[in-house]
Amino acid sequence: MERESLLATLIVLLGGAALQLFAIWPRRFSNESASRQLERLQWLALWWPIASALTVAAWLCGWALSQPDPVPAHVGLLIFVAAAPFAYVGSRAVTRAAWSLCHSPRVYGIVTVGLLRPRIVVAPELAKTLDEYAMQAALAHERAHVRHRDPLRIWLAQFVTDLQWPLSPANRRFTSWLSALEHARDDEARAGGVEGADLAAAVLGSLRFQLGIDAAAAAATLIGQPEALPARIARLLLPLAESRPDQKPLYLLVAGGLAMIWLAALVLGLSCGERLIDSLLAMSS
Repeated sequence: MERESLLATLIVLLGGAALQLFAIWPRRFSNESASRQLERLQWLALWWPIASALTVAAWLCGWALSQPDPVPAHVGLLIFVAAAPFAYVGSRAVTRAAWSLCHSPRVYGIVTVGLLRPRIVVAPELAKTLDEYAMQAALAHERAHVRHRDPLRIWLAQFVTDLQWPLSPANRRFTSWLSALEHARDDEARAGGVEGADLAAAVLGSLRFQLGIDAAAAAATLIGQPEALPARIARLLLPLAESRPDQKPLYLLVAGGLAMIWLAALVLGLSCGERLIDSLLAMSS
């Protein structure tokens, strides 16, 4: 069998198995963390199972570099049968991601759309129902979404969640992150001078306008997660919590650590992957 074809099959099988295994991880974070810090931690939690799958893929790439082309070992049908469910999950995730880009709401309140060039779209009818202060608060919130390219991040988060289908912990992590995202953008708008009461009025006004309307998957709406609205409104009516020092190096530390892990996995696959893969192929024959 061609080396690259076998490599792709093993990545789907073993990488998919690792992804599903680590997707069960029920990590929870304290709500006492600063909103932006909590959003970042939950964003990283979304990608934790993907990192494990990429580690397996790096190990398999190391193994492939040590193999001739084509691979002389016999590949049994069982390998392809076992990989089929993971291939289905991946195909489903890709299809849903592509479909979400084509689907948009016919009616909207105020929303940030656009993956590469995000922009704010406001329904004229909503602008007539909100007072000046509430409208400015809503725009400040959406501008925060634009600055952080949140439509793209929401689209990617939904994609990696779909890759972990049908496990419920992945969906819980996704909804928790969406709530943390709205809190972070609320606090960013309030730190810029917006009153919490005005932003709460804008959220409720947008909810009344948009009630019963499905939002686009790759969009950042003002109302966010409807089930989280009571806690969000109550939070907006409280004084803004004191901001903490920004922790941007967190992403750099995680990226550096993962790069070292993937390099080590590549070297291990190159040096000792052949024995394990040969055993796996022999079991499938």
